[in-house]
Amino acid sequence: MISAKLQKKIICLSTVLALCGCEYLKTHTVKDFMINPMEAFNYKPTEEQLAINTPELRAPRSIVVCRSHQCAPSKLSMSKEYIYNSLLQLFENNNYQKALICQADSNTHTCLENYITMGITAGITPTNAYIDHVKITDVIVGKNISTINLILNYNVTFGGQTAECTPAQSIVFARNVNHVLLEDSGYVCKMTAIGQTNIKTVFAIDYIDLDYGYIGGYFSVGFSGPAYGGGSGYMLLRLPKNAYPLSPKLKAPKINKQNRQNQNRSYTAPSILDSSAEEGSASSAVQVFPLQK
Repeated sequence: MISAKLQKKIICLSTVLALCGCEYLKTHTVKDFMINPMEAFNYKPTEEQLAINTPELRAPRSIVVCRSHQCAPSKLSMSKEYIYNSLLQLFENNNYQKALICQADSNTHTCLENYITMGITAGITPTNAYIDHVKITDVIVGKNISTINLILNYNVTFGGQTAECTPAQSIVFARNVNHVLLEDSGYVCKMTAIGQTNIKTVFAIDYIDLDYGYIGGYFSVGFSGPAYGGGSGYMLLRLPKNAYPLSPKLKAPKINKQNRQNQNRSYTAPSILDSSAEEGSASSAVQVFPLQK
């Protein structure tokens, strides 16, 4: 028979695993728990341990740009202006379009899930928030030559519900060939019955595919308010159109056949030695060209 003391320790160990997960057992053994079970309840993982399990936002070493079905690091043969112009053309071609968002692998640039996940607490309920697409509603060239102003509408869902969110005034900032950020000043979502939640997003771009309209990078999304929390990782922004060709749809004005015939007629100016011109009175007006009303 198992003693009552051992049963209590087993129950405590099960409680620790339910509340703390396996973080305690990564640095401790079962013997440590049997000797001092109360240490497990006071255990808090360090920042280094959390950083190992949680992908963090980081600046890329070099942005990979794909064009003409060939990919290469931008620092080898590209400039900041080229990356800025490429992103501007890409967003201009996809203005008023819906861009899909997926959690992806940073090495292969393939989607792992059709959304990105953030762990939040809505009121007193722990849950997950998801973003699966964003709609681009406006693209404006910034006053600074290295900025692009965007109006984005994120589709935020949580616990089987869709949050009512305001548009996010975002900016794409290209500081240099290795530093391109998409960030916003924060947008508001109605996620609980009391108050509104403010959401901020940062997207460090490290992959641009001009052939298929993909933008990849590390993201960080934070929630503040009645629903708080956040998440980070690697994601792909999949745009429906590529970066080329541009289609401004410029058309010449239509010209009627009668006006075209009148424009093609040749006009012979009167000779200077024409006697009729010399006999004209001073009060008569001189008509140099055939004016038409």
